[in-house]
Amino acid sequence: MMQTVSRRGQVIRRGVRGAVRLLLAGSVLAGFVTFQARADGTLLPVPQSVSVSNGVASIGAGVQVVWDTRPSPLLQRAVTRFMTHLAATIGPEEKGEPYVLHISAGQDRAYLSVDEKERYALTTSETGARLEADGPAGVLHGLATLLQLVRSTPDGAVLVRLHIEDAPRFAWRGLLMDVARHFDTVETVERQLDAMELVKLNVLHWHLSDGAAFRVESRIYPQLQTKAPAGQYYTQAQIREVVAYAADRGIRVVPEFDVPGHALAIVQAYPELGAQPLPDMSNKGLNLNNAALDPTNPQTLRFVRGLYGEMGHLFPDRYIHAGGDEVVSSQWTKNPAIVAYMKAHGYETAQALQAAFTGQVAAIIAAQGHVMMGWDEVSEAPIPKNVVVEPWRASKWTGSATRAGHPVVVSAGYYLDLLRPSATHYAVDPFDTRADGITAEQLAKFPPKNPDFYRPFTLDPQASSLDDGQKKLVLGAEGTLWAEMVTEPMLESRLWPRMAALAERFWSAQDVRDIPDLERRLPVVMAELEVTGLQATQHRDALREAMVPGHSGPLAVLTDVTVPVRNYALNHLVTASDGAMLSAPVTVAEPDSFGAIQFNTMAGRYAQGETALAEPLKRMLQRWVDNDAAFVTSAKGLPALEAVVPVSHAVGQLSRAGLNVLNGRNGSAWRMDANRLLQEQEAAFENSASMLASFHAPQPPGGLLIAILPGIKALLEMNGR
Repeated sequence: MMQTVSRRGQVIRRGVRGAVRLLLAGSVLAGFVTFQARADGTLLPVPQSVSVSNGVASIGAGVQVVWDTRPSPLLQRAVTRFMTHLAATIGPEEKGEPYVLHISAGQDRAYLSVDEKERYALTTSETGARLEADGPAGVLHGLATLLQLVRSTPDGAVLVRLHIEDAPRFAWRGLLMDVARHFDTVETVERQLDAMELVKLNVLHWHLSDGAAFRVESRIYPQLQTKAPAGQYYTQAQIREVVAYAADRGIRVVPEFDVPGHALAIVQAYPELGAQPLPDMSNKGLNLNNAALDPTNPQTLRFVRGLYGEMGHLFPDRYIHAGGDEVVSSQWTKNPAIVAYMKAHGYETAQALQAAFTGQVAAIIAAQGHVMMGWDEVSEAPIPKNVVVEPWRASKWTGSATRAGHPVVVSAGYYLDLLRPSATHYAVDPFDTRADGITAEQLAKFPPKNPDFYRPFTLDPQASSLDDGQKKLVLGAEGTLWAEMVTEPMLESRLWPRMAALAERFWSAQDVRDIPDLERRLPVVMAELEVTGLQATQHRDALREAMVPGHSGPLAVLTDVTVPVRNYALNHLVTASDGAMLSAPVTVAEPDSFGAIQFNTMAGRYAQGETALAEPLKRMLQRWVDNDAAFVTSAKGLPALEAVVPVSHAVGQLSRAGLNVLNGRNGSAWRMDANRLLQEQEAAFENSASMLASFHAPQPPGGLLIAILPGIKALLEMNGR
C-alpha cells in the first residue's frame, strides 16, 4: 500500500491500482524512438540546478510520506493527489519496504500571489527522499518533479537518484482559456488545472465574456446569462468550485470581463449601454467582436461598477482583467451623441475617449480592492503605474509598457490559436522586444489595404533591449488560446503539449533553449499528462471516428503527419466554408506532429551517415505510401475528406520518393517530380507564414500542411547515395 504518515505516526492508506506505463522499457513512437535514460532526461520544466548521483532507487513497494513539519489540509490533499498519480504511473505495488519521503514546508502568507515562495529542494537516495520547500507552492512543485522522476521498467518501478535545487524564473506563468467563444464544462476546466499543476503553471486567466457570450451567473444583471448561447454559463457556485480547485493546486484564477469593446453579449442583454443599435444577428458575416459600450452614457459606468463589484467577490485574486482591446472606432464616431460629447470635452480621437474611460475603469476596480489588468492598448491611457499591461500585438509593447513603469505579463509570441508548433513559441523569451510581430519584408510582400490597422502589430527593428529595471517589471507570461476555432473536444489537443513547452520557457533559465531536446521530451511529458487525467488523445480519436465511422484508421495516419495552416489561415478557411471546417480533418491535425518530428530527425541522421536507420525509415515511408489508397477509399462520399485527397496523394508521392532514395533507385524523372512537389508543399508553408500571407495567399486543400518535408528533402539531397 501507498501510505502517508504524519510526524505523530498517523497512517493514511491509499490503494495503488492503475495502468502500467512502460516508457523506459518500450518506445515512445511507433517502435522507433527509445527513451534516453538520462538522470534528468525527461524533466519539464528543466530545474534550476540538478546534481546527478549514480543509479536508481526501487519504489515498487510503495511510498511512505513522513511530515517533518505539520501539514496543512492543503498539503495533505496535495500528497493524496501525488499518490493517485503515482498509482496510475507505476501500477500495482510489490512486496517489501516502502520508499520513505520526508517533507518539510515553511509558512507563506503570500501563497497564491505574485510574491509567494516557490523554491524547493529535492534529494532522492537509495532508501528515501527529502523534499524541503519554503512554502506550500514549493511542495506542490517538488511533488510534480518527483512524479516525473518515476520510471516503470521490466524490473519494477524505480526513481532516479539526484539532488535538485529549483525555483521559477518568473512568478506569473499563465494559461488563458477562452470559454466565451466555445464553452468548456467545469470538468474540462479542472482537467486543465490538473495538467497545469504538473508542469508548474500557476495562473488561469479565465476569459469569461466577449461578443459571443457572457459566461458567469450575475444576480445583479441576470440578463447577461439568460442571453448566453444554449444556456451555457457557470453558476456562482461553480465559479467558487473552480477557484477552490485551482487554489488547491497552487493556481490563481484571474477573470477577464472585457470592456468597452468585445461587448456584444452585454449589449444584447442591456441594449441601452451600446454605442450602436443591436446588429442583425442573422447576418452570417457579422463580426461578434465589433460591438462597444457607450462610454459617455452614465449608466455604463454604473454597470461597470456593479458588475466588477459582484464578480470581484467570486474571484479573490488581487487582479481583474478588464480587456480594453480592439475597440472599433466607428462604433463611437458614427454615433452623433458620442461625437458631440467628444467635442464638448476635448477628445479629438476615439483613442483619447477610450483612454479616459480606461482610467475610470481602473479607478473603479481599485476602489473595490483589486488591481486592473488589461491588454496593451490600456498602456496608452492615463492609468496608475500598478495596472498590469499584457502585450499581445507585438513584443515591442513589452518595452513601451515597462518604460512607462507598468508591470507586464507577456502574451505576444504565445498565441496558441496561431497554430504554430511548440518550437516556434519556445524560441520567444518574455524579455524579447523584437521577437514577434509583422516584419517589414512581410508588409512589402503583402501590402495591406489598411496599413493603419497593422501598424501596432509591426516589429520595431530599432527597439532596445530591456534594461535591468524593466526586466524587474516583467512578472511573467501566458500562453493564450482564443477559441473561435476550438470546440471543447478539440481543446486539449490545441493546448497540449504546447503549453508544456511554454511552462518550461516561463520557469527555466533563459539559456534553456535546446529545441531538439524539447521535442524529445514532449511526447514523454504528454504521455505522463494523459496517464494522470488529460484526455487529448481520447477526444482526438473520437473526433476522427465521428468523421469516418468505423474507418478512421487512414484518416489517423494522414493527420498524424500533417499540421494545420498557421497564423489565422484556418480562420479564413472556416469563414469561407461557413463553419464546415470545424468538422474537417484539419481539426484533428495537431500543430506538433510527433511522428513527423521523429521522421525528420531520423532522416537527417541517416543523411549524415547513420545507415542503421534505413530499415525503420523504410517502414515509416511504406506505411504512408500504402495509406494513400486506403484514405481515398475511406473518403468516398464524404466531402470533408474528399477535399484533402490531394494532400494524401502528395504524402504518398513524397514517401515513395524517399523510399526510392533508401532503396538506391537511380533516375532523374522521379527525382525531378519529387523536387517539384516538395517545392510546392514548401510554398504552402510560406503561404501561412505570417498573418498577412495567410490572408492574401492561397491555402492548401483542407488547410493541411505536410510535416515530413524536411526529412524528405534531406533524403533527396543525398543525390541517390
